[in-house]
Order: sequence, then C-alpha cells, then structure tokens
Amino acid sequence: MFRPVFTITNKLLRSIGIIEAAKEVIENAPLVPAWEAKFRTDAMVRSAYHGTHLEGNGLNYTEADQLLAGKTIVGRERDVQEVLNYRNVLEYIQKNTEKTITEQTIKTIHALTVYRLLPEDAVGVFRKKQVVVRNSQTGEITFRPPPAIEVPFHIDHFLQWLNTVTPEQIHAVIKAAITHYEFVRIHPFIDGNGRVARALATLVLFLEGYDVKRFFSLEEHYDREPVLYYEALQMVANRNGDMTVWIEYFAEGLAIELTRIKEKVKSISTDLKIKKSLGGQQMTLSERQIKIIEYIQENGFLQNKAFFELFPAISEDTVLRELKDLQKKGIIKKEGTTKGVKYLLKGS
Repeated sequence: MFRPVFTITNKLLRSIGIIEAAKEVIENAPLVPAWEAKFRTDAMVRSAYHGTHLEGNGLNYTEADQLLAGKTIVGRERDVQEVLNYRNVLEYIQKNTEKTITEQTIKTIHALTVYRLLPEDAVGVFRKKQVVVRNSQTGEITFRPPPAIEVPFHIDHFLQWLNTVTPEQIHAVIKAAITHYEFVRIHPFIDGNGRVARALATLVLFLEGYDVKRFFSLEEHYDREPVLYYEALQMVANRNGDMTVWIEYFAEGLAIELTRIKEKVKSISTDLKIKKSLGGQQMTLSERQIKIIEYIQENGFLQNKAFFELFPAISEDTVLRELKDLQKKGIIKKEGTTKGVKYLLKGS
C-alpha cells in the first residue's frame, strides 16, 4: 500500500491558512456574471499556455490566447496541437463529476493530452519500456522511473490510497501535492507525464471542493521559475522519499496564485466606487466595458488618447458608446470637456 512520507511544518500550515482565507473571499465575492466568465477564461488560457510552455512549447501567450479564442495563428503544428489538447484536458476535468479517480480517468487525461502527438498505440497506454529523465542542457540522467512492468502495480497502490484517504486525514492541498509528485515519480507514459500530473493535481483540488470558482492556474506559478519547480520535485528523491519540501512548495504556489486572484476580486467586488454604483444589482458588462473598468482601476482615469492603446482595432465611436453605457449604469463619471475629458469610477 502506498504511504506518503511528509511532515506538517509551520511553513505548510501558513500557506494553507492563506489558501483558506483567499478561498473564502473569492467564493463569497459578489461578482457579476461577466467578471466570473472572464476570470474562468483567463485561468483556462493561462493554464493551457503555461502548462505547455513549461514543456518547451514555442507559442507566446498572445498566440495561445488567440488560438483558444478560435482564431487562426501561424505556429508549429505540434505547438498548436499541444495547447489545444491541454485546453481539452482542462475542460474534461472541469466537467468530471466522478468522485473516484480511476486508471481509466488517468488514461483518458493522457489520451486528451497527447492526441495527434504520439503514435496511436502509445495514447492512453502505460509504457512498455524503461524511460529516463535527462537534464535538457547537460543530457545527464536526473531521474530513472520504476521499470515498465511495475507501472500498473504502482498506479493501483497509489489509487487505492488516493480514493480512501479522507479530508479529515489529509488536507486537500496536501493530497493534490502528493498526487502531482507520485504521478511524476511513477512516470507511467512514454510522454506527457508532467502535463497529466498537473491536471490530476487540479482534478483532486476540484473533487475536494477546492475548485475556487475555477479562477486559478497552478501551471503559471511553475512556469515563472521552472528551475525551482523541478528542484522541488527532485528534493523528494534527495531526501529519500520525504515529500515535505515538495508539498511546501506546492502549497506556497497555490497560496501565491489565490492571493493574487483574491486581491483582484476584492478590487472589483468590494471597492465602494463600484459597489455603490451597482447598488447590489447584478448587471451585464461587455468584455470591452470590463477592460475599461480595469484600465481606470489601474491608472486612475481614462482619456480619449488612450482609446487606441486599450482597443487598437476598435473605432473611437464604439469606445464612446461603451463609456456612455457605463455612465448610464452609474459605474463611471465624466469630468472635463473636449480633449481634456477624463472618465473616472463614480465615487472617486
């Protein structure tokens, strides 16, 4: 039976405390539907981009964003397919309602991850040969996973633990961290193991009630400093299987991500300038109106000369119509005349 080794440290408890506090704010924030949709779309794009960029994908963020919005981009076929595949993985785990993660769940996630990237006989199929993980710069072998013949047994033992351990025994964040590491350690597939591990960790959080409105991206934190990410994973082997440092790293990353989102949510939902204007009413805001409010929040005001910077492909008349509607809704106000006009949040 699989039994993870780790210690509950003050650092870990501090991160979990931050996660719980941020989760509470985010889940109870009175966001209008347009904002919630924007946060979810943003998280999806960030996860798909950073989750594949971490593995060497050549698309930049703008290209990934445009691709996922349904636009045609110029890029290497494999890079395009990887991003589309990871989007499909994220959609799958968001729709998953089964409380039990099975071998078939893992194989389905892998099949979605490597669709059109691997030969068919390797898609959703455990590896039949030994593989090694090498340093991309030196070529040195940094990790040798279990022999192929042992993979089904390791997966079975891990899933027994995963599906029987309760929230009272192990916190959801710790459970997700252990899932991420153990899957990487087993390395059950020829390729795509890192992406599947990150998706499984996210799925565990979702199933344990930590989807946090699906606003977050674990992948972005790892991709910002990939050396730290891989070093944290490597520390488990260096410490004879003790996962403490890795779990601390995982929890800290989620705490940083949720804190960032919490602050953004608070600035939108609890800022009196907007809250008073909304008067507690739910109202629909267009994507352009959301961008206008964000710009004013970040810069203090909006002037006509900034229209092109904000909307390079939109006419000035269109932007003025959006501003007029925001004034009508009581969210912004207009000060000054002619070229000196400024648009500010009402109440400022």
